[in-house]
Amino acid sequence: MSESALTARIYPVGNSVLSIVDLLGRFAEPQFQHEGIARLSDLHLKTGERARYRFDSELVELPEASKLTAEIIKGLLYPLLSETQIERLERRTDGDVDASFDWPESKLSFRINAFHDRDGLACVIRVLPREIPPVHRVGFPDDNVWKEIVELQQGLIIVTGITGSGKSTTIASLIQHINRHRRARVITLEDPVEYVFQSDRSLISQRELGQDIVSFSDGLRSALREDPDIIFVGEMRDRETTSLALTAAETGHLVFSTLHTKDTKGVLSRIIDMFPPERNKELSTQLSFSLTMAIGQKLVARADGSGRRAAMEVLKVTPAIGHMIRSGNWHQIYSSMETGTKDGMTTMERHLVSLVREGEITQQEAIRRANDPTIGNYLGTDI
Repeated sequence: MSESALTARIYPVGNSVLSIVDLLGRFAEPQFQHEGIARLSDLHLKTGERARYRFDSELVELPEASKLTAEIIKGLLYPLLSETQIERLERRTDGDVDASFDWPESKLSFRINAFHDRDGLACVIRVLPREIPPVHRVGFPDDNVWKEIVELQQGLIIVTGITGSGKSTTIASLIQHINRHRRARVITLEDPVEYVFQSDRSLISQRELGQDIVSFSDGLRSALREDPDIIFVGEMRDRETTSLALTAAETGHLVFSTLHTKDTKGVLSRIIDMFPPERNKELSTQLSFSLTMAIGQKLVARADGSGRRAAMEVLKVTPAIGHMIRSGNWHQIYSSMETGTKDGMTTMERHLVSLVREGEITQQEAIRRANDPTIGNYLGTDI
């Protein structure tokens, strides 16, 4: 990678011709930031299409941009890749290519996925966050929830939601608070490393998939031999990783991880479904004792158009919830969340309604983002 290749102006946009540095530089512009949350998250380049950015969850074309050719994409993309990655991409039969790019001058880092589709070369370049927001600004519906989490000595905390819903930001903010206030040994296993921690009162080691560890399960098995107090597993992707995370939480460690599910109740079914049916009873029992809290998260549009904020639901495994998990009475969990506010629990609908009443979001956004389609019935009443 040469400096001249990074700054080569090859993409016509209106009366200008832009380089990859010009395109990536937009991520650092102040108008695309709001209270530490990036409003611009991804750059999409695809043969035959204009460049697009993801802005507040919507894909938006770069104004006056020309349609991209494969040669233009190569000129923009290849300076960000190694020779080995370029060779693999050129072969086409080896699948897609994952890469990262650090741009020290701008203090920005990027995650890259490059691939071929039926039209030709394409890629998605995601900006990685620069600063870890303080936990009180993340958007918890009740500050007592995060205050309880950062004091925990053991258990499993799962943050769930779709890709790009801010799961890693929430966990990073919790770990950073622990880093500044507790003397703990923290090991993170990530794909890729998004937020970079500097050890403060805690001692933190960050390990990246494909660079420092072969798999989450191998990294977790290794971490358990490294005297950890707290472990962050980027995602519970498979049976072995999930089993080790549950065991780590049972044996005196505080474990953070993520899943991709629609809501917190989906966390239970996703984990149980990873294992053979004959183990359902055993896993339900283990889960009821290992899982401490599940947090479902979405990013919702602010009413004033200034960006997005988090909306959350919180499932806390109280003795009553634990009994429901063990006995298989999962249908009772949602109603217990509705009535469990004194325990710090809340449903997504309750939090959305409160955000509407505070003027943070519109009624239309609440209805669009709710898990329960009957949320409209609650917007004019106490909930």
